[in-house]
Amino acid sequence: MALAPKFAGQKLVFSTPAVIGAVPPALHTLELFLDYVCPFSAKQFNTVYNTVAPLVRSNPKWNSRVQFIFRQQIQPWHPSSTLVHEAAVAVLQVSPEKFWPFSEALFKEQKSYFDVSVVNETRNDTYCRLAKLASTVGVDEGQVYDRLKISDKPGEDGGLNSGNKVTDDVKVLVKTARLVGVHVSPTVIFNGVVAGDISSGWTKEQWEEWLGKNIV
Repeated sequence: MALAPKFAGQKLVFSTPAVIGAVPPALHTLELFLDYVCPFSAKQFNTVYNTVAPLVRSNPKWNSRVQFIFRQQIQPWHPSSTLVHEAAVAVLQVSPEKFWPFSEALFKEQKSYFDVSVVNETRNDTYCRLAKLASTVGVDEGQVYDRLKISDKPGEDGGLNSGNKVTDDVKVLVKTARLVGVHVSPTVIFNGVVAGDISSGWTKEQWEEWLGKNIV
């Protein structure tokens, strides 16, 4: 599935683009549907980002033939899932190049946003903590919070349920997952087809074997 330019920060590529006039490369695409408050998503992200990505980057047979896309998968049975994904969208708007580092930081701190950890704080309090977390990877805290905060005053039209500055983008992300029928996280789609054999528990060796067979 295509990736809108405003979400370009979700893409991880490993080689420079083709020169003008050359035949553009036809890349394999590995899409990772992950939820920031899912332990299994955290496990898969950590392996992909810190083990698999360096493997691909260092292998000339792979680095020009595959791209990774982080697809944000909000799981509504975890109420805070929406809030943490909103924070990632705010980072995409403010500093898209920091999306993957912020995702790594958020996964490392995911327990701080589990149900028990947020139940006694207001929504804006959670947003404050998320904005502060964004600042640890070099994103402007104030700009992130400005995009997340919910006013306690009616809108100019009297509206009481207008969301925040990332709401419209979040709607697009939810539609993306619905279009391909993704329900749980993590789910991996390879070249448009669900890769049900890929597990969050895969080791470096299992990924190497899979890449060797599929990135050709």
